[in-house]
Amino acid sequence: MKKIKSTIVMVFIAITSLMAQNKSDDIIGIWETETKDAKMEIFKDGSIYYGKLLWGDKIVESDGKTSKKDSKNTDEKLRSRDIIGIVNLYGLRYENGTYVDGTIYDPPSGKTYDCKAWIENGKLQLRGYIGFSLIGRTATWNKL
Repeated sequence: MKKIKSTIVMVFIAITSLMAQNKSDDIIGIWETETKDAKMEIFKDGSIYYGKLLWGDKIVESDGKTSKKDSKNTDEKLRSRDIIGIVNLYGLRYENGTYVDGTIYDPPSGKTYDCKAWIENGKLQLRGYIGFSLIGRTATWNKL
C-alpha cells in the first residue's frame, strides 16, 4: 500500500511539474502588436526567454521590407547592422505566472528598458520601464 501511495504522489508531482513547464512556455511563438505595427518571435534558451524582431513599421524603409539600420544604438559598432532579426528582448525568467528580470531594446530610440511580461486572456502584456514597473508602458501583443 505504501508503494502505491508513493507512486501516486510521484506521478502527481511529475504531472504538476509538466503542467507548470507547459504554462511557462505559453510565451513561445510569434506575436504581433494589437496595432499590427510590429512582430516578434519569442524563444527559449535553457530557462530564459528572448525575443527577436521580425518586422516593424518603424524598423523598415518605406518599401515595408528593407530593414533600417540600428543607427541609434549606443554601441557604434552595432549601428550598421540591420534591425530586423536582432534579439531585442533578453533575460525573461518565468516566476509565479509572470516573466520577470528582462530587458528590452527599442531600436528606433536606441534605448534599453527593464521589462516584465505576462499572459492575460491569451494576450501577451509586455511592460517596459525604468527602475520601477509602476513607471512605464505596457504593449499588448496577439499570438499569431
